[in-house]
Amino acid sequence: MPHPAAERGSATVTIATAAALLLLLIAVIAGAVGGVTGQEASACTAQPAASSTAASIPANYLADFKKAGAEYNVPWTVLAAIGEVESGFGQNDGPSSAGALGPMQFEPPAWALYGDGGDIMNPADGIPAAARLLAANGAPGNLQQAVFAYNHSGSYVTDVLDQAARYAAGGAQAISAAGSAVCQQAALGPLPAGTAGKILAYAEAQLGKRYLYGATGPDAFDCSGLAMMAYRAAGITIPRTSQAQWAHGQQIPASQAQPGDLVFFAGADGTPAAPGHVGIVLDPAAHTMIDAYTAAFPVEEDTYGLPASKGGLSPVVGFTRPPTQRSATASGMKSAGAPLARMRRDSR
Repeated sequence: MPHPAAERGSATVTIATAAALLLLLIAVIAGAVGGVTGQEASACTAQPAASSTAASIPANYLADFKKAGAEYNVPWTVLAAIGEVESGFGQNDGPSSAGALGPMQFEPPAWALYGDGGDIMNPADGIPAAARLLAANGAPGNLQQAVFAYNHSGSYVTDVLDQAARYAAGGAQAISAAGSAVCQQAALGPLPAGTAGKILAYAEAQLGKRYLYGATGPDAFDCSGLAMMAYRAAGITIPRTSQAQWAHGQQIPASQAQPGDLVFFAGADGTPAAPGHVGIVLDPAAHTMIDAYTAAFPVEEDTYGLPASKGGLSPVVGFTRPPTQRSATASGMKSAGAPLARMRRDSR
């Protein structure tokens, strides 16, 4: 159900190695400059075919899952997996100990956001509400993040994505295409012009690469290493660490944040005065950014400052806009941006 949990762990979905997906992943290099082709975008949005296991889903639920999946561009198998894990397709529709209700187990505050005035107990209303929640939190490009927003538990993410793979004729490969780097890039939309476009083009080209503390590419990054290299790609020199980047840039209010600005968080070893984590603002209206979060996640799009954001990504310390002129500040700092692996988790 959409509520915080006391634990959080990593969840991985097997990345397809089929030739078609490999070509998609290669295409991200060109996509960072020239965009994603219609053929590639079609592969990103295709709905999975049903496996024999999907025959166990009640017919009315299956129809609603497929309808909502197509309407909101969310794999219907993920919606079906949530419906099975949450309530057994309505067999146990609450209220739960946390007050969640209905076949998709919404708590009232989440229903107020995504229920669209429908009946929380009706699967015809609950299933599209779940699709809206997932789409608002990164689906289909980042299914791990989206499912984590539904329930802040790493084991829950694993259970749901494993079940979704069982409902798909192609298994995990059938639901992993939308999570590839090129599909995440396609989901982000067109880049802004000028310097911000160059910064985000570089950041988007790193989507899917692994987190490594102290790394500045080309195959892995930590949070501040990604920010530094993205700015370098736009011809701007900023310091190496998140703490120094915060001190270096011009601090701006949240209402003035723009794509390409930096957004900061206290992090595991930082403080509001010396933030330990940084991301690159993607869409300030949607509260989205690109960051290297922890070793449990690749470089990805995340939300910030929202109730459903990952642990440590709310509240926000602040935003900066580094100078557009090349700085004399050296990048050879001794310590890297602090990882979030030891960040305190919300145990509400």
